[in-house]
Amino acid sequence: MKKFLVYTALILLLVPVQTTLLPHVAIWDIKPDLGLVFAALIGVLAGELEGLMVGLAIGWILNLYSAGDLWLNLVTTGGAGLFAGLLARQVAEITPTMVAVGLLLLSLLGGLVAVANMNHASMADAWWMIEFVVVPQACFDAAVGAGLLWVLEQRFPVPRFGILDRYS
Repeated sequence: MKKFLVYTALILLLVPVQTTLLPHVAIWDIKPDLGLVFAALIGVLAGELEGLMVGLAIGWILNLYSAGDLWLNLVTTGGAGLFAGLLARQVAEITPTMVAVGLLLLSLLGGLVAVANMNHASMADAWWMIEFVVVPQACFDAAVGAGLLWVLEQRFPVPRFGILDRYS
């Protein structure tokens, strides 16, 4: 029950934080996608099912308050939580560097899906978006995710998937 309340509070507070706080920490008007970062971290730390469910909820809430295409955030954020959880099961120890690489790839894929979903954009516009929005945002997401995992590791005993749990 406690975990459910924490996830609900996270989901409900994500939109105000994303809209009020992140414009102040933007670098060259690039803001991290906190929904993707939190869904991936929950997938890594709690498992693929929780990552998928929380990612779907975060994507749904972000779709309600964004002017983007319907279902795009839902699918990419939920998929990120699922994929991060599946990857975490295959690794003996999760480090901030591994989370950064995983988030970089997940954010790049999500950004490429968004660029491919643009209906009336020319090829020059698509390349501009990839070069000046998708790649910097993916790097920012990776840095934020690795930093959050590092802070969590320093402050709390972070449960992870480990070799002993799987093979004993």
